Amino acid sequence: MGTEHKPGAAPASQPRIRLRACADIAGRLLRRAGAVTATLTERPVSLYAAAVLRIGYGLLYLAFLLREFPHRDGIWGPGSAWTPELAKELFDQTGWVSILTLSDSRAYFEVCYAVAVATSVLFTLGWRTRAVSVLFAAVVASFHARSIFMTDGGDNLILLMAVYLVLTACGRRWSLDARRTRLQASEDRAPKRPTGPARPAKSGLVAQLRDARATLVTLLHNCGMFVIAAQVCILYGSAGLYKVQGSSWGSGAALHYVLNLDLFRPWPALSLMADGHTTLITVVGYLTVLLQVAFPFVLFGRLKYPVLAMLLGMHMGIAVFMGLPLFSGAMIIADAAFLPDRFYQFLGQLWRRTPQPVEAVVARSPREGTVTVPSQPGPVAVPSTR
Repeated sequence: MGTEHKPGAAPASQPRIRLRACADIAGRLLRRAGAVTATLTERPVSLYAAAVLRIGYGLLYLAFLLREFPHRDGIWGPGSAWTPELAKELFDQTGWVSILTLSDSRAYFEVCYAVAVATSVLFTLGWRTRAVSVLFAAVVASFHARSIFMTDGGDNLILLMAVYLVLTACGRRWSLDARRTRLQASEDRAPKRPTGPARPAKSGLVAQLRDARATLVTLLHNCGMFVIAAQVCILYGSAGLYKVQGSSWGSGAALHYVLNLDLFRPWPALSLMADGHTTLITVVGYLTVLLQVAFPFVLFGRLKYPVLAMLLGMHMGIAVFMGLPLFSGAMIIADAAFLPDRFYQFLGQLWRRTPQPVEAVVARSPREGTVTVPSQPGPVAVPSTR
């Protein structure tokens, strides 16, 4: 009969359905891969966060060098207990290098120290950031390798971040480079009188090379910021999991032992007072482990903001009670990488809204020939009398 089912018709359609499903899955994967590629190559992410990292670590290392200036010879110089010969023997085993061991001269060391201070200042200000960031990373690596056993461990994270920041475009915001770029853009937009023959237009090859360079810079910046975020997540996660394995953290007595160590007790009276609140330090110990373990899992939701706030309090407590300001400062600056750019833009708007002297407002007048004088309702444009 005409309505009879033909055997074999259904099995023939099953391969087509499977091929169509595989094609749909492949199409989704390709679209997602294209979206990820576009995210990595088209727009740099977290430019303000990168600027905060640059300013923070530049200032932190500058403060570190100035703080240790009276003790510089005993830590890194020719008079250090960790002699240059011992440092070179360690370099043969670890593969480290340091510009401080190229000469045993006291004058050479003083010049290197002055260069390190100047480099930290220029890196903080964002002057020629591409080149200065490489020099800053070399300085941090050299001082770290010269006397690796003489510091408190906070410079380990500073070294990692200095290397990662070389990849980023950390000078595009809040820097002298950004200011110079804005001035050049305003000059290019201003009408100019013809002073000679017009310049020939750039060739297509030059334009392609410029676009390729911009794509490469964006890709390196985004990868650098992702590596920084991954490094902080690994640091918190591994620290939390390591604490979980310890019996003292499981019993809640870890902070009690820490507060009674003379090596990490700069204020004995304060440590003893805190140690008297047994329940409080037990809760703080459990909360510390919980925050560190949970940190990598709360980054994609709004829960990360209260977690970051509690981590800020934790690091401030470490700086005060344990006397580790360098380590705490390095961690607080690293946590700033997880705040969105809109947060830093909001801070910039608050800064611009603060009352400022009339001379400062006149100095950055938006148009030549007008002076912006602030009043209670808002800015008013007044013709200049010059």
